[in-house]
Amino acid sequence: MTVDKSFHLRIITPDRVFYEGEANMVEFNTTEGQIGVLPGHIPLTVIIKPGILYIYEPEGERRAALHAGFVEILPDQVTILAEIIEWPEEIDAERAAAALQRAQKRLESPTPETDIARAETALYRAMARIQALK
Repeated sequence: MTVDKSFHLRIITPDRVFYEGEANMVEFNTTEGQIGVLPGHIPLTVIIKPGILYIYEPEGERRAALHAGFVEILPDQVTILAEIIEWPEEIDAERAAAALQRAQKRLESPTPETDIARAETALYRAMARIQALK
């Protein structure tokens, strides 16, 4: 029995095919924690939590800020249905820093109207954008 060293990765957003190609491994955050997927992984469906998506290709590593969506994992293919995902060159650093400050301020001094879950999600998204730029 031979084990493949790569699998087909497809990342789809509502408005485009963000990525399609062969990967040796992908890593990303889920609601259950961080996961790494290698070829031959057991079938699984997971919910994305904001963070960095690492794509390990035969040519090297790529990363993107992955914010929300679902992932279908099969032994020979991974499909990510992402609400929002951005390559580092698509991220506005100043805007991400301002969003981080706003979210931190909301969480440090909440009012009765503050939606804590929404503020936390905004914080995680801003942190992912900033991490993707590093």
